[in-house]
Amino acid sequence: MEEDLNVTYITFGGHVEVHKYRYLYFMVVLIVYILIICSNSTIVYLIWKHRDLHEPMYIFIAALLLNSVLYSTNIYPKLLIDFLSEQQIISYQACLVQYYMLYTLTDSEFLLLAAMSYDRYVSICKPLQYPTIMTKRTVSVFLALSWLVSACEIMGLTIMSANQKLCSFTLKVIFCNNSIYKLFCVTISAFGLFFLLNVVIFPVFYILFTYTRILIICYHSSGEVRRKAAQTCLPHLMVLFNYFFLLTYDVITVRLESDFPKIARLVMTLQLVVYNPLFNPIIYGLKMKEIYKHLKKLFCQGKMKRRCLH
Repeated sequence: MEEDLNVTYITFGGHVEVHKYRYLYFMVVLIVYILIICSNSTIVYLIWKHRDLHEPMYIFIAALLLNSVLYSTNIYPKLLIDFLSEQQIISYQACLVQYYMLYTLTDSEFLLLAAMSYDRYVSICKPLQYPTIMTKRTVSVFLALSWLVSACEIMGLTIMSANQKLCSFTLKVIFCNNSIYKLFCVTISAFGLFFLLNVVIFPVFYILFTYTRILIICYHSSGEVRRKAAQTCLPHLMVLFNYFFLLTYDVITVRLESDFPKIARLVMTLQLVVYNPLFNPIIYGLKMKEIYKHLKKLFCQGKMKRRCLH
């Protein structure tokens, strides 16, 4: 820890032999970051460009993928700098900003998934009322609430964290997450409990309740309805379960007093920032029929242009 002109610095202790493999780590992380930006941005571009994708379901998917871009940009540039630095440090103020952005975007992701589950419920269970319920205004309200509610919720936790006295100045992670609670002189377990319940558990229960209703109605419907439900709901559920388990790990490990091996902690932490941002565009790009159609057409056009140049 260093203190200079009232600036408190936090040291990251989650890096493994960074000095020895710094350039290898840097190149791998840079390639992953570029892949995340390109894959997510491509799907967002396709949804923005094609009018047949200007429907609530695809707009929510675009918002979800935009979240992945912002989420990664909050973490990867600092991670890249750390791999090329002798010391992996960050000011406590900058750490709180990274923490705030991380969990604001995490919260909004669950709220967006909840909005998507409601959209699927109305589409499959109330198809005749769908155009009057899921209007442009309704979609705009859902999008605004997904970001504003999460921003306000995490703001409260961040302000409380900023006012805590620090007794430790080393984080056993590679970026600022809820491990910052272990820096405090006083143990405040209510922070993590509030986050887990309000940000994760409640939205997940709502989503599961909604999809259960969809499955019950589909069970008594025709094969066409069941096929439509499988095509549109399965990708959302895959993303939900993947993100839920990774985030639950993130919250629970901080509450456990036993120390995990550094390499195991690093691998699991990297899954949070690698797996989901790469997983989302692959799932939606390959499993959503309309998106896949435009994606395939885009790559075919690219191949044709290269042939013409040669």
